[in-house]
Amino acid sequence: MSLAPHQLELLSPARDADIGIEAVNHGADAVYIGGPAFGARATAGNGLRDLERLIRHAHRFHSRIFVTLNTILRDDELEDARRMAWQVYEAGADALIIQDMGLLEIDLPPIQLHASTQTDIRTPEKARFLQDAGLSQIVLARELDLAQIAAIRAATDPARTTIEFFVHGALCVAYSGQCFISHAHTGRSANRGDCNQACRLPYEVLDGQGRIIAHEKHVLSMKDNNQSDNLRTLIDAGVRSFKIEGRYKDMGYVKNITAHYRRLLDEIVEEGGFARSSSGRTAFSFTPDPDQNFNREFTDYFVNGRQQDIGAFDTPKTPGRAIGWVTQVGDKWFELETSDHATQLHNGDGLCYYDLQKDLVGVHVNRAESVRSGVWRVFPKDAIAGFKDLRKGLEINRNRDMDWVRTLEKKSSERRIGVWAQLSETPDGFALTLTDEDGFTGSAHAVQEHQPATDAAKAESTLREQLGRFGATIFQVHDIALQLSQPWFVPASALNQLRRDAVAALEHARAEGLVRLPRAKPVEPPVPFPEDTLTYLANVYNHKARDFYARHGVKVIAAAYESKEEEGEVSLMITKHCVRYSMSLCPKQAKGVIGVKGTIRAEPLQLINGKEKLTLRFDCKPCEMHVVGRMKKSVLNQHLRDMQEKPLRFYRTRPAA
Repeated sequence: MSLAPHQLELLSPARDADIGIEAVNHGADAVYIGGPAFGARATAGNGLRDLERLIRHAHRFHSRIFVTLNTILRDDELEDARRMAWQVYEAGADALIIQDMGLLEIDLPPIQLHASTQTDIRTPEKARFLQDAGLSQIVLARELDLAQIAAIRAATDPARTTIEFFVHGALCVAYSGQCFISHAHTGRSANRGDCNQACRLPYEVLDGQGRIIAHEKHVLSMKDNNQSDNLRTLIDAGVRSFKIEGRYKDMGYVKNITAHYRRLLDEIVEEGGFARSSSGRTAFSFTPDPDQNFNREFTDYFVNGRQQDIGAFDTPKTPGRAIGWVTQVGDKWFELETSDHATQLHNGDGLCYYDLQKDLVGVHVNRAESVRSGVWRVFPKDAIAGFKDLRKGLEINRNRDMDWVRTLEKKSSERRIGVWAQLSETPDGFALTLTDEDGFTGSAHAVQEHQPATDAAKAESTLREQLGRFGATIFQVHDIALQLSQPWFVPASALNQLRRDAVAALEHARAEGLVRLPRAKPVEPPVPFPEDTLTYLANVYNHKARDFYARHGVKVIAAAYESKEEEGEVSLMITKHCVRYSMSLCPKQAKGVIGVKGTIRAEPLQLINGKEKLTLRFDCKPCEMHVVGRMKKSVLNQHLRDMQEKPLRFYRTRPAA
């Protein structure tokens, strides 16, 4: 069972249970979080007790918890993964997010399965296959455009599979699951949750003649994803789950970005035709603003077609927002005039600027003093003499606002479920029935003498006031109906107990009424995989994964890159991003330009970072770039030492060395 076609799901990340709880409080319909192991983020695991705490809180709002089990696994890890899957199922988790198809060949619990981003879903054929294999929710490649998303929706069944799409956060430049640079250079595998982020490094770019066409540029570093303006068109294309990236991100990021998309999706829901996939409404004590969090500036990537300005080539850091200009520089301070005189600076703020080489220089504010309206004297934590190119007229950005940070360190939201209350009299007292926005009811009865009220108006006012006190609960009363034959006096203590008992009954009814997401049954007989030959790009790292693909008709199955069988040059990264295009060196761009036509070819380029050398090759028909290199001998040698120390079991196509 998929999401109902009219339901929209806001899916937020959580590094730990406390952040997950705040994601729910700020409007998340679902939260994805790492379990005790195998979660594609090596340092973002969570114990079962913390998961249970998060699950209990989320389920009060009928929000869902998805646990990541999305690394590729060795044979000797499958039993631990199976055991963990059962543990998180018994803890109440709603779904497992998986990458390794070997998991479909072992004894998993009857928990819903979702396809991780590392399954690299770019085509209708791949999406339909995963649906037929029993995956109930599939996250599409970030590189797809609206037409490609719509084509995948048309090829799949909305009643069986939900389309999920990343709408915000950091962008991996490679197709997810198709990046092996980290493993080739360090032995740390991105597909096993341990990436060294080579894509964020500066590179020198050389052409075929050895000429430098870019110096110390972060040409593989992308701006951050932001689909705020595209939600309606993504919905039209078939997306129903809107995913925020960020299982390494802090509490402030998750609060702010969840609140931002909650507001945008609520606007769409209020227009009619769609519903939230969980309960309640959220009120915020701040105005959400994506610019306030760490970002490399924003792009909507390929959703509306290929764009030239998608890279964060100058710096992988956050440049922040321009706030003013330097007016003078002293020996221990500099003065800053803000472009908006209402802007306030604070001790602890983070400022930055670009020096003459376009490097981003950070300035930590130790003390900020207001000189006059719009002019501030800034005393940095570090000595003024150490700030390169700090001069009069220089534009200054702010990338950390301490006032904003402190706002989000406090309680910043209220999420409440609407209820309607009805108080009626019974032969021996009174009954209170609460009905919530989902139709669940909770009732309580109190034995209480029917004592006529001496002041009818005051009695009714007191009844409504006492019964309406839902402040310590997750509920908010919309209306109180009094079904009484006459005004009665009821002690406040009796009304409070009646309300507490009815709330407890309603919470119990909601807990009992939460339907567990069903595990989809795969199509029988097994449908054929779209290809009959798989290379190392399929990430087959255990024999169960090999058996899965063989059962689905694949004839030739290569071992994963982590199996160390690809010792020569291979594509270490496949990207939709094209360095040639971003630098206006694409033959398609030049085609038809007088004086240039035919002179620009998609010849390879070289990337150099210290001793690291990579080759860029361009596959112009699908408009893709391959970053080509080989595995370092040091990585191979370390692998041999590891195998001698403790033999590991994994899928390989030839005998071990």
